[in-house]
Amino acid sequence: MKTAVYFCKCGSINSDGIPLEALRSQLLGTPDLAYIKQVDYLCAEDGKQWLEQDLLEEKPDRVVVAACSPREYEGAFRQVLEHAGMNSYFLQMVNIREQVAWVTPDSAQATAKAAHLIKGAVARAALHRPLQAGEIEASPNVLVIGGGPAGLKAALTLAEAGRRVVLVEKQPVLGGMPVKFEELFPTMECGPCMLEPVLGDIFHGKYAENIEVLTLSHLVGVTGYLGNFNATIEQAPRFVDETNCIGCGMCIPVCPVTTANEFNCGLDQRTAMALPFAGAMPNVPFLDNSLCVRSKGEACQLCLEACPVEGTVQFDQSVQRIERKVGAVVVAIGATLYDCSNLPALGYKQFDDVYTSMEFERLLASNGPSGGTVTTRAGDVPRSVAIVHCVGSLDRNHIPYCSGVCCQYAFKFNHLLTSKLPGLKIHHFYKELVMPGKEEFALYEHCANNPDSGFTRFAEIAELSVVAEGGAKRVALKQAGREPISVAADMVVLCPAVIPAEDSIGLGQMLEVTRDKQGFLEELNGRLHSTQSKIKGVYLAGTCQGPMDLQKALTMGTAAAGYVLSELVQGRKLEIDPISASVDADKCSGCKICGAVCPYKAIAHQADGNAEVNALLCHGCGTCVAACPSGAITGNHFTNDQILAEIEAMLR
Repeated sequence: MKTAVYFCKCGSINSDGIPLEALRSQLLGTPDLAYIKQVDYLCAEDGKQWLEQDLLEEKPDRVVVAACSPREYEGAFRQVLEHAGMNSYFLQMVNIREQVAWVTPDSAQATAKAAHLIKGAVARAALHRPLQAGEIEASPNVLVIGGGPAGLKAALTLAEAGRRVVLVEKQPVLGGMPVKFEELFPTMECGPCMLEPVLGDIFHGKYAENIEVLTLSHLVGVTGYLGNFNATIEQAPRFVDETNCIGCGMCIPVCPVTTANEFNCGLDQRTAMALPFAGAMPNVPFLDNSLCVRSKGEACQLCLEACPVEGTVQFDQSVQRIERKVGAVVVAIGATLYDCSNLPALGYKQFDDVYTSMEFERLLASNGPSGGTVTTRAGDVPRSVAIVHCVGSLDRNHIPYCSGVCCQYAFKFNHLLTSKLPGLKIHHFYKELVMPGKEEFALYEHCANNPDSGFTRFAEIAELSVVAEGGAKRVALKQAGREPISVAADMVVLCPAVIPAEDSIGLGQMLEVTRDKQGFLEELNGRLHSTQSKIKGVYLAGTCQGPMDLQKALTMGTAAAGYVLSELVQGRKLEIDPISASVDADKCSGCKICGAVCPYKAIAHQADGNAEVNALLCHGCGTCVAACPSGAITGNHFTNDQILAEIEAMLR
């Protein structure tokens, strides 16, 4: 075996502290070591070209590169070996920057340490086997779950790139949470107006034919892996034909059944035949069959008779199961708000005019239950409003983290209230004030400079309470070592923490995507790969992975689409990394321990119980190799023999 060692000399490594001749003398007699050469700036283009030429001339069997971190440069040096006609997996790297030069200032110690690492690498490289990346056909189509801002942006970005997209939304219309916000912080833009161009492009734009929109739908099953997922979607009947409906809404007012309107947080009523709001898309009413008197045996046809287009209202529609093959899944199911009832001292659902922030959004909206007029339940104009920040947030007994957006919409409320009701007294109770970004400070400044606005900081939510005496409400604060504070409040607005959507649990289990300790869907890495999940082919976008504002949610949707486009290139097969685990069926006992410990869900079990590794999902982490009690699993390129040979050579 002829093994070559190439030693990089550069300022980053400070290889002057490891003299080549001293290193060469310590490597004398190393089995299989043919030669060692020092190269200036081996990772530079000139260095790589020199290395390629030298490999062509010397024709070594194996190559050891002593340089910087393999995480940064192993891929580049593998390409050099390929260009020189060698199998790229005949390379072994030694990290003499972080592991030697940067941590061992003494020259003699650094030289000895580098020599031991190189000896180990030479012994290991002798056992390297030629590996080849495999290829499989992959579907370029994408499933996007969630029709909020992040999902819409991901779907549109993918469609513009020529991909076929299946957009699944459980609600009857698209838009998510922002369609409920008449104005958005920090610039007070109209939420529905901002999303309208995106929605227009989804339904009627140049690339609309690439997007299949499935409302009133949810994912009920998925099998497969990156490039080859089979998704099963269940779509509830709308009882209105979307292709025939002209959106006139004549079927709605004749409906005799009413219920609490969830779009307005239950603050007013809607009919069983309904459209959540004017301008909703698709602009097609839906019939809530659980409320319709027909489901109770009555022969009502009022909506059918009122419809001017024959065949539009269809009572015979049923649940549909839809199968789609896709190459990737983007999860953008959003989030929800913490239940303020968990903090009974704040009076939510106990006293009139105590609202959550979402309820207050709808009260302020011109298309809300009060038409944007701010009055108490008794119909009076409020003289004072208390806004309680951090409801449930930054609290070990409730939600430990800060949602990051609550302060901004609280300052937005302050701005809107002072515009609608000049002279209104507004008081903010807060634990911390958060206003990151280049534009966000403006709303706080407007609020802080308002003589009718006040601020009080509190430490624990347990010290805060809403009390009512003689029909008048006030917010009382009792903190240890301080004078009690009592502020009159005709209305109280509670700003609760943003928490994971209820669908996160079931959907996470179905897709085998892990959840973090807060319950949000977990990223592969929160900094480096924030839109990738730990399952290859499943991407995350928007508040399903944590609290964020609209700008970040839209950005994450675009980023997720970018990952899909780079991973699944149309017309190109999907490459399978050969550094993965493989199972010896003759040794496998079918104990299923490997499948239980695999963090990437890459191991399945055949009918005979034997384990089978999906190389496309496997990250080569070796967890299953270490866990297998019968030694049936081998980590390609990280075999037991290779690792033991490296250790033994280093210890000689």
